[in-house]
Amino acid sequence: MPKISPAEIHAATHAALMAHGATDHVATHVARATADSEAHGNTICGLSYVESYCAALDTGRVDGSATPVVSTPRAGAVTVDAAKGFAQPAFDAGLAQAVSAARTNGIASLAIAHSHTCTSLGYFTAQIAAAGLVGLGFTNASPVVAPPGGSKPALGTNPIALSVPGDGKLALHFDSSTSAAALGAIKEAKAAGTTIPTGWCVDENGAPTTDPAAALKGGILPLGGAKGFGFGVMAEVMAAALTGSVNSVDVAGLKVGEGPPHDLGQFYILIDPGTHTDHWSARIARLASAVSDQPGARLPGSARAPMAEVDVPDALWDRIVALA
Repeated sequence: MPKISPAEIHAATHAALMAHGATDHVATHVARATADSEAHGNTICGLSYVESYCAALDTGRVDGSATPVVSTPRAGAVTVDAAKGFAQPAFDAGLAQAVSAARTNGIASLAIAHSHTCTSLGYFTAQIAAAGLVGLGFTNASPVVAPPGGSKPALGTNPIALSVPGDGKLALHFDSSTSAAALGAIKEAKAAGTTIPTGWCVDENGAPTTDPAAALKGGILPLGGAKGFGFGVMAEVMAAALTGSVNSVDVAGLKVGEGPPHDLGQFYILIDPGTHTDHWSARIARLASAVSDQPGARLPGSARAPMAEVDVPDALWDRIVALA
């Protein structure tokens, strides 16, 4: 298994996307997000998506030359129509205006509408935190999560992410799906011929299963049962309803090359942490100390740092190089 630097991952992904019709600008933003995911150990949102990006470019499921359209429907609101293109350049197109609005008003919203899957939601909220603001993000995805007591998927994995700025680094960074497991983990188990843990999934009859093949015919359970399903519904409202994008139940598989565009949405809330108090950083520090004073414990993401090299399976790297 070769060790690959994030710079090499960026270069190979950029070349692959351009070879399949993306513009240099679009390829740069998507490649940057891919390299960032791999550098932080998020392999599910990294190179494993590149082949599907290229297939979607080939079929037109995603527009690799789309120009995002930015509008400001309110003083504290920025909307970006991704025009059935990638989410990464659409977010970049609206970020500066949203940051400015948050600094002026204390809080602002940034809605990304009609985009391809954004993949790693925390990649975006981390950029909001890098601007000195608290970033809260929501998105939805293709239907894989069954409601408690049900057997048919009604929601996507519907992640929620929170990034809080610190002194030159992230004070807190939380990025999690609202499902008990990632779809990619179940597919990996099926490919490896292994079972999945009890409590992850149900089969097509709603019965608990440890068989990944049966799980893929049924549904993934929400994280924490009904409580997690509630968070997934919240993400659905924010990402689909508030952006005018599609519901999870109306999105075909994210990695399927053929079919209509994803047409997904993402919704971000940007908050100037000093708007209501001068003591916000002290409160975060107090929380961090209450956690870190316990041996082996820390706030989520507080020690987050990119790796200089990552292990990439030979077969996966060979496919990326071939696509380029």
